[in-house]
Amino acid sequence: MLFRQLFDKTSSTYTYLMASRRGGEALLIDPVFEQTNRYLKLLEELDLKLVKVVDTHIHADHVSAMGSLRDATRCTTVMGEQSPADVVSLRVRDGEEVTIEGISLTALHTPGHTSESYSFLMDDRVFTGDTLLIRGTGRTDFQNGDPYDQYHSLFDRLLKLPEATFVFPAHDYKGDTVSTIAEEKAYNPRLQVKSAEEYAEIMNNLNLPNPAMMDVAVPSNLKLGLHSDAQHRVATVEATELLTAWPDCPHLLVDIREEGERQRSGTIPGSIHCPYGQFDRFCGKSGLLRGLARDRSVLLYCAVGERSTLAVEMAAEIGLGGLSHIPGGFRAWTAAGGPVEAVG
Repeated sequence: MLFRQLFDKTSSTYTYLMASRRGGEALLIDPVFEQTNRYLKLLEELDLKLVKVVDTHIHADHVSAMGSLRDATRCTTVMGEQSPADVVSLRVRDGEEVTIEGISLTALHTPGHTSESYSFLMDDRVFTGDTLLIRGTGRTDFQNGDPYDQYHSLFDRLLKLPEATFVFPAHDYKGDTVSTIAEEKAYNPRLQVKSAEEYAEIMNNLNLPNPAMMDVAVPSNLKLGLHSDAQHRVATVEATELLTAWPDCPHLLVDIREEGERQRSGTIPGSIHCPYGQFDRFCGKSGLLRGLARDRSVLLYCAVGERSTLAVEMAAEIGLGGLSHIPGGFRAWTAAGGPVEAVG
């Protein structure tokens, strides 16, 4: 496996790059906007295709590179389902898998630092965001933080992982790069408590100043998605327009969400499935959509319209024009009262 731990000095943020092989699919966790070109250069040097970018939570000390990396690579943006960010390509629930070629991460909802904080577990290591730091824990005094929630995230979830599990946090201010669950249980001063009340007493009396970038970073990180105007830069069919003649549909409906999303939420009746992660293959000269598009207009949709916008652009570059999408995606369809069928 390829694994890189990258560091942003200004915000003391760690970003993690991983891939199962050189030349394969890659994933980034907690990237920093100012480091975007550095990430892109490294991806090029390692011959990697960035397919997913994960943020563990809404960061207050730096602007995320999720948006800039999505625009540069058409990768999928990933956060927990509780995230207040307006547009996220893929929202995951506690216990769900985030997968790329050869690698799978289990999403663990670990609120406390913020209400939407997630950790991501992969085999022998866990990426803890700001929930568990090396010899510390993330503050709980803003962004719907709660010391009691964090206590349970720590003691009932993370600290019950195997003691040999490596801990990779989103930040470190002392120069430490990695720890283990066993080390943190033994030496982390904030974990040497006997109750949630004792832990809350510590956290409620830290009296820390707000992060210097907070007033800029939080609003920016809430607005990183492709908004409605950006989703209209390609051909569109509004959900309400599609419903006016329903169930008659002149389009071939193509669901490009991942199978887990379809299983969880259902699909628009009559859709075929061409997941975004392999969408270029469906559009190739011998691809499924290449043949089907000769006879019917193709209408794509995803969860919120971000991936489908990028997919229409991708198809046109490959030489398959004439595709359109539903802005707002499946969320817009259900909000308009569109029928949904379960995926068996």
